[in-house]
Amino acid sequence: MTRTLQLALATYRPRKAVPGQGLLDPSVTRMRVWPTDLDLYRHVNNGVYLQCMDVGRSNFLADLGSFTALNEKHWYPVVAAQTIKYRRSLTLGQRFELTTTVLGWDARVVYLEQSFSRNGEHVARGVVAGRFLGRGGERVAAPDVVALITGGTAESPALPDDVAAWARAVDVAAR
Repeated sequence: MTRTLQLALATYRPRKAVPGQGLLDPSVTRMRVWPTDLDLYRHVNNGVYLQCMDVGRSNFLADLGSFTALNEKHWYPVVAAQTIKYRRSLTLGQRFELTTTVLGWDARVVYLEQSFSRNGEHVARGVVAGRFLGRGGERVAAPDVVALITGGTAESPALPDDVAAWARAVDVAAR
């Protein structure tokens, strides 16, 4: 429940835009492990990581100052596919950072990396294929979203090989 409330606040009362923040610049969200994040093994439940990633993506959009423009167009983000690899556990009371970075995009999908760290130590890495939908459920082309956010056209950086291979394996761009 804690992360659901945190996502609602991040989305409906977003933090202030970061001056000079660019689309390819990382966005950092600082969090703490709460009792409601834990599973029976007393570490953060795998599903909670995905909820934290939702919050991180909303904060990323807020840092760019893009909520107003997206709302005017009635565009909203959805996850098309995601994968996560865990390296270490997070436990009660620990503070951690979630860094969200755009890796690139294609005609339909924006690819993001979301990395969890604690005291500079890598904890987990998620890769998300996100797209935007319009009010009627229609798909919005990723380059159109990029143009709206950046105020012009931009060329996508080359995706890292592992992300490109994953995107092909799950066939996310074709959905």
